[in-house]
Amino acid sequence: MKRREFLGGLGAAAAWPLAARGQQHAIPVVAYLDGSGVPRWFEAFQLGMSDLGYVQGRTISIELRDAVGQAKRLPELAAELVALQPKVLVASGSPAAIAARNASATIPIVFTFATDPVGLGLVASLARPGGNVTGQSNQGEGLVGKRLQLLAEMVPGASRFAAVWAPSFAASQADLREMQAAAVALGLVLDSLEVTRPEDLDAAFRQAAANSHGVVVLSGPLIFTNRDLVVAAAARHKVPAIYYDEEYSEPGGLVSYGPSLSDLHRSAAVFVDKILKGAHPNDLPVEQPTRFKLVVNMRAANSLGFTMPQTLLVRADAVIE
Repeated sequence: MKRREFLGGLGAAAAWPLAARGQQHAIPVVAYLDGSGVPRWFEAFQLGMSDLGYVQGRTISIELRDAVGQAKRLPELAAELVALQPKVLVASGSPAAIAARNASATIPIVFTFATDPVGLGLVASLARPGGNVTGQSNQGEGLVGKRLQLLAEMVPGASRFAAVWAPSFAASQADLREMQAAAVALGLVLDSLEVTRPEDLDAAFRQAAANSHGVVVLSGPLIFTNRDLVVAAAARHKVPAIYYDEEYSEPGGLVSYGPSLSDLHRSAAVFVDKILKGAHPNDLPVEQPTRFKLVVNMRAANSLGFTMPQTLLVRADAVIE
């Protein structure tokens, strides 16, 4: 089902009195809180539910609330979804997961992905979540350091790099510490360039261009929501950069390395299915990714006048020509 058709269906459903809707069908309601503004992630989740045999409007009712990238709306939308008393509340990304957890301590919550779910207070531990929340992390062991290693490979002989990040996202603080430790192990110098608002991005990349040989961009709500500005600043100052997600490569980011977030949204349906069949979130360990995608944007490389090492190209999972 296409997003436009699905949203149209939601509009019609919203007009029904809740009691009447209950009489119309006794199918389970799954709430979906979208804080990302990336339509294909919701579509991937729908596909995951379809893979498991669920049919929208017949065997399940998926209720969507979309903040369209405006994080401040998430608490209000989470409250709307909780009022529907869904069997499961699915949260797309860390901010949505936090809003969902704050809205209910009883409704089972599945986050499609979250960065450092323990550090964010979403779960007590990965193995034993300890409450009504579980899901998937987009972090794997050594992944943060691997990005820095790949950046060093992209710029052979360079020894000084920078991390552009937003301290407002607690998980990025943990990522920065891990990356600084990786820099020491690799014999590299890593500068910290903080941004607190979108207007800071240009100055951060200007500083990176003057003092370092490349940038690792740490993702987070502020950075991700403004990824077009991030990519444009890197191109403007001709700074080779590596990003966390392929969503940065598509608008012109040079290289990205990490799990496919679309795949994580699709596989989140497995958690929902288990809960609908009687499982409790505390019995479902948080899963970490085991597959990572390396995306190289050759259009960006050519625009930067950057020569991509052949050793990187042959390992790429996708090359944007």
